Amino acid sequence: MRYVVVYEETGTGWSAYVPDLPGCVAADESRRETERLIREAIDLHLEAMREDNEPIPEPGTWTETVEVRV
Repeated sequence: MRYVVVYEETGTGWSAYVPDLPGCVAADESRRETERLIREAIDLHLEAMREDNEPIPEPGTWTETVEVRV
């Protein structure tokens, strides 16, 4: 499965979350480390859901880049 990950630059670094997996988040000073951490968080999140016999959600979020004039 492929889940959308949203990365946001913050005042202290980077954060990431997975809209289809509520509560699955990561943050760090660098984007590269945040990318590594969110992949790990997804694995752990799905593992916990399996252990709790919760259904694994199908990916349902999509993204698009919209160009606007400023």
